[in-house]
Amino acid sequence: MSAPPSTSSSHAALNPPSPWVARFAPLVPAGGTVLDLACGSGRHLRHFLARNHPVVGADRDLRGVADLTGTPGVELVETDLEAGEPVPLLTARRFAAIVVTNYLHRPLFPALLDALEPGGVLIYETFAIGNARFGRPSSPSFLLRSGELLAVARDRLQVVAYEHGEVASPKAAVMQRICAVNDRAPGEGLDGDPEPRPLPAP
Repeated sequence: MSAPPSTSSSHAALNPPSPWVARFAPLVPAGGTVLDLACGSGRHLRHFLARNHPVVGADRDLRGVADLTGTPGVELVETDLEAGEPVPLLTARRFAAIVVTNYLHRPLFPALLDALEPGGVLIYETFAIGNARFGRPSSPSFLLRSGELLAVARDRLQVVAYEHGEVASPKAAVMQRICAVNDRAPGEGLDGDPEPRPLPAP
């Protein structure tokens, strides 16, 4: 595999990866394919590509990642995630990780969980109720309720980390974040609980 684009590219320099995504990226199985849903400018595509993961970027507008067209290890899929129909990318394939940031379309939650490989990692981060005091998004349709991502993962994924609250950087906002693994197999001597994952340093 040829060398991936440097994360010092102009796109990456303007749009660094989310610290939450970067922190939990090491939990993704080595060499596994990572789906960046609603990939925008591709900051997380570039981050995982630099970590030697094949990546798939999906969005209805791929202009932000046009410079990655034809790059080895990169697949770009133009798709309307909110068309009201099953998204073939999620129904026909499985991924070692699915990354979603600053995007919310609740009907996709079940398909996201189904599209994780065994041991696959869901890294999700977006705005939550209360964000309207800081600006957009302000509609409840685009804001997570308290504990909503925990409810999505409950009985399906092992939650590694979860946060909900006000942040000051990169701008003032109310954010909710989760990292969870598709593995609830009982660990040895853990009374039916799954084997804990290592917590990467913040």
